[in-house]
Amino acid sequence: MSLLDATTLASSNATESVANPNAAQSTDIATTTNQSAETNQLPDLVCFAHLHWDFVWQRPQHLLSRFAKQTRVFYVEEPCTHWEDHQMEPWLEIKDREEGRLKIVVVHLPGNCVDAAADEVQARILTEYFEKENVKDFIAWYYSPMFLAKSRQLKPALTIYDCMDELANFKGAHPELRSREQELFQKAQLVFTGGQSLYEAKTKQHHSAHAFPSSIDKAHFGQARNADLAEPADQAGIAHPRVGFFGVVDERLDIELLRELAAAHPEWQFIVIGPVVKIEASVLPQGANIHYLGGKDYKQLPAYLKGWDVATLLFADNESTKFISPTKTPEYLAAGKPVVSTPIRDVVRPYGELGLVHIAADAPKFGKAIEMALDEADDAAWLQRVDDYLATISWDQTWQQMVNLMQAELRRVAAR
Repeated sequence: MSLLDATTLASSNATESVANPNAAQSTDIATTTNQSAETNQLPDLVCFAHLHWDFVWQRPQHLLSRFAKQTRVFYVEEPCTHWEDHQMEPWLEIKDREEGRLKIVVVHLPGNCVDAAADEVQARILTEYFEKENVKDFIAWYYSPMFLAKSRQLKPALTIYDCMDELANFKGAHPELRSREQELFQKAQLVFTGGQSLYEAKTKQHHSAHAFPSSIDKAHFGQARNADLAEPADQAGIAHPRVGFFGVVDERLDIELLRELAAAHPEWQFIVIGPVVKIEASVLPQGANIHYLGGKDYKQLPAYLKGWDVATLLFADNESTKFISPTKTPEYLAAGKPVVSTPIRDVVRPYGELGLVHIAADAPKFGKAIEMALDEADDAAWLQRVDDYLATISWDQTWQQMVNLMQAELRRVAAR
């Protein structure tokens, strides 16, 4: 009996987490992705990701939901280790998304199966599962180099590294992450980066690196400009002016900046939306004018944005933010909200240089910038410049450019 046969193969269509419902997938996919199956014909795609599909809707979901309309997608997540159970047999959980065209693949492990042993078990289970599913000549798509240890045995037709963050700079990064990334550079035919700064770093390490900065689902976030969009109940009672932030609340958030701003401006209400991870909630600043509303569905974000007066990018200046390209920048702008950001390089370029976003480096300057943004809330000329810029980007366009590069590489490999 194979290891896969001996495990429990679970298939689930359970309701997704509050942070990212399947119903919340990008609203412009069906209406604006109009490529023919012949034009975009692709083999199966196997993605290895450190981010849970059902956590928050971001770059992987925007891109892979589009791939799922053209081919089968297998989204392999980090294993689920049952630390209190050392007797259980490893088993494989499969969850359908995107009408069954995308499958979330999670290996469940006993608590005493760790490190190299865990990688070996996962490698065997994944190999048997992909054989069972007749996955051949596929595209391997990596978001984390740490998955190499459980996937080296696979033989993809094409390997892509979509480097959306400098993971080695993040809190709790694995000590082998940098060396694994060098191995992935050797294996990958194409490297995509989540921003210009990251591209400038990675293009020195790979011969075929391509910058694909954060893009936008304009139709979705443009709903915030709809006067008839209802106010969420947990925000409705908060006074104005409202200064908002949404995103994962972790070591990248400048909590001291938030603390100083809230103390200096009690007349403003600060709204923070997003799950708290990798930091203790107890370290977050508290105050009568600071409101933590928790994680929200992707589909709900426009309704929250509509009620804000200014949107912010409250990012700290540390190693974890050195190469970030915040997706929320164009999302805020698509909602028609003035934006104030700390000097993140991929926000300064292009948004700050184009006069679309206010840039401020410390609390006094940030406060002044918020005051300016409040005064410019009805600036029609600024909004027109925003819309002109946003007209040049979309997730559909980003996805299609990636597909073009991939198809060219597949043709090159086939011609060998």
